[in-house]
Amino acid sequence: MKRTLAMALMVMSTVAFAADDFKATYKLTMTQTAQHPYGVGAQKLADIVKERTNGRIQIKPFNDSVLAKGEREMLEGLQQGTIDIYVGSTGPVGNFSPSMLIVDIPFLFRDNAHVDKVLDGPIGKQLLADVDKSGFKGLAFWENGWRHLTNNKVAAKTPDEAKGLKIRTMENKAHILAFKTAGLNPTPMAYSEVYSALQVGVIDGQENPVAVFYASKLYETQKYFALTGHVYSPALVLFSQKKWDRIPKDDQEIIAKAAQEVALFERKLNRDDEEKKLKEMEGKGLVVVRDVNKPAWQKSMQPAFDEFAKQFGKDKIDAIINTK
Repeated sequence: MKRTLAMALMVMSTVAFAADDFKATYKLTMTQTAQHPYGVGAQKLADIVKERTNGRIQIKPFNDSVLAKGEREMLEGLQQGTIDIYVGSTGPVGNFSPSMLIVDIPFLFRDNAHVDKVLDGPIGKQLLADVDKSGFKGLAFWENGWRHLTNNKVAAKTPDEAKGLKIRTMENKAHILAFKTAGLNPTPMAYSEVYSALQVGVIDGQENPVAVFYASKLYETQKYFALTGHVYSPALVLFSQKKWDRIPKDDQEIIAKAAQEVALFERKLNRDDEEKKLKEMEGKGLVVVRDVNKPAWQKSMQPAFDEFAKQFGKDKIDAIINTK
């Protein structure tokens, strides 16, 4: 019995030592710049994790699609274990974890307070748990923001005015269907190709939150920025499941807690800077269209809303709508 106890203590001390001795460096990828809220949030996450592990675990952010051309390629790299951490919009994640598509349904969320209640509550926790079945470890919801429509031809106050515009979208079924039903021509494209495509006129416009548009200087290629707010776009912090499973549990908890703490910081940063960025871009000649007919846009995208409501079930849609 003494020998068995001694062996058990030896195993326990070896495991404890392994956790204390664990060292690793992880590559974090994103499509956005270091100045974008993703980039600022990623650096804050790296700093917190480094401090709380006494430098044993380091996170190295790679901005501007350096590690992969677009978000789909980043997610595939995450599954394969060639990329460690992803910070990006939920849009392409729906291709890997279908339940995530629900948050990209047009005109689903009322405002920022509604968003936070949903994503930080049971619904958000379940969506993160669902992601875990796809080769990813879902850590937290950050924010991409409210998506708006930009183009070079018309103010786009109504869908009738914007009809026929060739608009870049993500590879996201909900977004593509929403623009089709509104009478536009959605064109999926990797984000790294958008600036040049706008510059040479391959596409007429695109749709993105203010921070993305600003950080990528798309105002240099576009004339009109219509505040349609047609979709609220969350962002996800995802870890490669292959890499996550090798991390000691105590360190997993440190990383997960840090990602959730930074979520509050990153969302606030994104929201606080939005109006300032709009005014700065107006000063550079961008026409910010504030008097958008949102009810008309919502009506034009209602068929897409209804289609995805059927797919996910009325109970799940109502659970989001009724969250207060």
